[in-house]
Amino acid sequence: MQDTCDMPDLRSTFIADNYFALPEARELPADASPRRYYRLEVVPKLLMEVEPGSPDFEPFVQISRYLNEVGLSAPRVFHHDLAKGLALIEDFGEATFTRLLAAGHSEAELYKLAVDVLIHLHEAGIAPPEIVPPYDFGPLDDELQMFSRWYVPQCAPEVDAEAFEESFLEAWHVALGDVARCRDVLVLRDYHVDNLMVVEGRKGAAACGLLDFQDGVLGSAAYDLVSLTQDARRELSPGLEELLVEHYLAGRPGLDRERFMAEYWLLAAHRHTKLLGNFERLSKRDGKHGYLVFIPYVQRLLTNALHNAGLDDIRALMDRHLPRWATHRPVHPQSADAHRKVQDT
Repeated sequence: MQDTCDMPDLRSTFIADNYFALPEARELPADASPRRYYRLEVVPKLLMEVEPGSPDFEPFVQISRYLNEVGLSAPRVFHHDLAKGLALIEDFGEATFTRLLAAGHSEAELYKLAVDVLIHLHEAGIAPPEIVPPYDFGPLDDELQMFSRWYVPQCAPEVDAEAFEESFLEAWHVALGDVARCRDVLVLRDYHVDNLMVVEGRKGAAACGLLDFQDGVLGSAAYDLVSLTQDARRELSPGLEELLVEHYLAGRPGLDRERFMAEYWLLAAHRHTKLLGNFERLSKRDGKHGYLVFIPYVQRLLTNALHNAGLDDIRALMDRHLPRWATHRPVHPQSADAHRKVQDT
């Protein structure tokens, strides 16, 4: 247990300014996010800490408000200070979908609830905050460059990564032209079981607590469904992906099914490409090596998505310049260190 009196003065002062007494606080485990959370044991609320001036802080506040306005459950922001990078937010507890699944809760029921949230959000009919940017070629290219700048040097160090990137982005621009102009819905962008919770006492779509939405963009309705059903960290039971896609389409009968499925597979291929680069980046840049274990599964997901999206030209480009892209196995830095120590003895 960490007492807030031992915390940096900035945090302690911020908490004390909003409460008569200074409650105890316990730091929660970190993930890939740069944000830090402290559970205030008595209140109960969470203290969220981000880098002062962080560009995703204000979007977190505004998108949280919007999600609650449309009848969904995002942590309400009770107090915040943008300049200090601190906020007191609603505490949804610890019942993440990931923990519930590990405890034996119904996979189909939890995932169906998550799809119901997307149906509710996409049918809300209320415009997202103006601060939400479009999912255009700016972020789309940034994500593809994770692959060319972090994954390519690992799987093909002999390749001129800059020259490859130019051809790679050109091919993707042709494929993504329509999607880059799409402004259909608020895309939460990191929609998977680690960022979803069951909120006690709430019903319907509101029973699902939403986390990690501050990078939201305006784009295709297919993106978050792909993020959920083709999760890089967790393989679904056989047949469940197809059932969830059909459940979503049944909940939005006005959709153009053919267009939606084309965007579904296209964005799946784009997302898995990004994740291969991001997992290498998290390891090499941030020292978060645990994500490397997921790379073989993401390679399989990407292979399947490229085929279903009809991206034969992009697959051919990758095969020609990166012949080991689908079989590359990253070396965990700790394993490499251990191997060197054995050799040195």
